[in-house]
Amino acid sequence: MSVWIADAERSREIDRRSTAEFGVGQRELMESAGGAVFDALAEILPDGGRLLVACGKGNNGGDGFVAARLALDHGYEVECLVAAKPGELRGEADEQRVLAQRAGIPCVFHGDPHWTQRLRSLGEFDLVVDALLGIGATGEVHGPVLEVIEAINASETPAIAVDVPSGIECDTGAELGDAVWALRTVTFGLAKPFLFQSVGLEKCGYWSVAEILFPPQLLAQPTDARLLDATWVGERLPERLKGSHKGHNGAVLVVAGSTRMPGAAVLAARAALRSGAGYVGVASIPAVCDAIAAHVPEAVLVPLPESGGAIAEAAAAALLTEERWDSLVIGPGLSQDGQVASFLQALLPNWRTPLCVDGDALNAIALGCPLPTSPFVLTPHPGEMARLLGSDIATVQADRFGAARSAAQRLGGTVVLKGAHSVISTSGRPLLVNRTGNSGMAAAGMGDVLSGVVGTLLAQELSPEDAAACASYWHGLAGDLCAAETGPIGFLAGEAADALPKVRAKIVAACDTD
Repeated sequence: MSVWIADAERSREIDRRSTAEFGVGQRELMESAGGAVFDALAEILPDGGRLLVACGKGNNGGDGFVAARLALDHGYEVECLVAAKPGELRGEADEQRVLAQRAGIPCVFHGDPHWTQRLRSLGEFDLVVDALLGIGATGEVHGPVLEVIEAINASETPAIAVDVPSGIECDTGAELGDAVWALRTVTFGLAKPFLFQSVGLEKCGYWSVAEILFPPQLLAQPTDARLLDATWVGERLPERLKGSHKGHNGAVLVVAGSTRMPGAAVLAARAALRSGAGYVGVASIPAVCDAIAAHVPEAVLVPLPESGGAIAEAAAAALLTEERWDSLVIGPGLSQDGQVASFLQALLPNWRTPLCVDGDALNAIALGCPLPTSPFVLTPHPGEMARLLGSDIATVQADRFGAARSAAQRLGGTVVLKGAHSVISTSGRPLLVNRTGNSGMAAAGMGDVLSGVVGTLLAQELSPEDAAACASYWHGLAGDLCAAETGPIGFLAGEAADALPKVRAKIVAACDTD
């Protein structure tokens, strides 16, 4: 499968160029797409069964008619429900409808006397194929298409979506009023943005990409977004020389924690060490330093003056004299109390090595604190991203790709929009989309662990973009290992940090075998 992600416009371009430049006919593409859908349904119902194919009037419906015909040929009991009147179908879709009916497949059209009864009986089928709407859908669903979507969801019969669940907008994953809940989605050519954001990532179920008959040359061409994989990450993780010592492997300073949140500093420091930093220091108030001494004895302590349970403004001057650190992780658990904002205003624009900016340092930037002048990575969760953009969480989550791009353009540096399928954005570069991780990581402290990994990779001289992307993939895979070994819910951020060395070995091994 190609690593590139194609939006609706790029997908249409691939379709057009396949025909215009490579001579692949539309009928051939449709037959190939329908074949891929049949292969998927045969995996779910290998011993046959009763199948309903819900078809729209465009090419997506044509793919459905092909799948229906192939299923009939293989002994399935098949019916088609067509969300249009007979004369409304177009081009190849109508030709495939004719072939399906000639093969003996019953088709119930909108307006047929049996239409309503058929909608009510979808629960009697073993599987539904959703071939109503394709990647071009934008407006809110209505009319017979909406009726069929509602009937599919009400029936609780498992559904396979053709290219995209009907009612999901391809480029954002937004729901167009209502959308099919798919058990599985078979998308064509390249992965699409809806698979990774908004309602789309939930309603697509588990998904696969069928390259069908699109020319490989077209699928290999870069787009404006790509998926991270083990090979890409493994090629960028620094090698450890046999004769190296701690000074060769990066010195990370973590500025984090407060009286109420000492654990944030503990987790960030632990992750920095577990991801291979040669030397880790923690600069914070005495209570946080005590917690570090108790839980991360490998870290060096840099005590800072305190004000109201948080780092005092005067700490900035002291830190700016420190010259032994190759990177800075700043923000986890700092709080917004006391003089923290003044401390950050004095420190951030004057720090001289690469930074990972997280947590309360992001909140300070949203309130007007100057951005760093050194290379930096920002790691906001959706709430922090909303504050940085002067927006709201719902808007951010409705178009995570767009929000990440906007933040990188507006703020500079590299931005990691955390969450399911974290999005890494650097202005002028393709988005990088992470597939590792799981919902069990929706727990306190996971972001602190990520910041520690980013800090290590920055200290080991990876670019901000590479450090952010590799850390996101690595961190997510550590969560996946925890979910597999401990259970999908209830593993701890500290356990994800402790899994980092084992996961790194897996990434490197996968890269070596490719």
